[in-house]
Amino acid sequence: METETATRWLTNAEQCAWRTHLEVNRLLTYQLEKDLQPFGLTMNDYEILVNLSESEDRRMRMSDLASATMQSKSRLSHQITRMENANLVRREHCESDRRGLYAVLTEHGLETMQKVAPHHVASVRRHFIDLLAPEALTELDKALKPIAEHLRGARGRP
Repeated sequence: METETATRWLTNAEQCAWRTHLEVNRLLTYQLEKDLQPFGLTMNDYEILVNLSESEDRRMRMSDLASATMQSKSRLSHQITRMENANLVRREHCESDRRGLYAVLTEHGLETMQKVAPHHVASVRRHFIDLLAPEALTELDKALKPIAEHLRGARGRP
């Protein structure tokens, strides 16, 4: 028989912090998405372009890209198909594993990334970075790192 443990309800301060975090996360994501719309990109598109642009030879195995972007392989496949149709990426077969596929950043994808990145960074600054004092950013980073490490570990990812 399992022992019941008492629920540790959130205090008012904890509830306030949690709800503020949720609201900021939703509002910031919404605003960053909105700021990417004029370029015909979503946050998922942009994240994929960033991952590919920062990878060796501007390519990643589809399974690694799915993991990096926290998407299911099926969802990523649909996303990549849409991005292929926009000539942002292409798929290539893996020479060492015929079942494996790479997502590869095209020249057009790289040019798009280079054009959009300054606007995206300006959006991140306007809606997040510049609203906090440097000391607050340092404290926020310090406060969030243990949570990120815990959640990466929970996913089985270093």
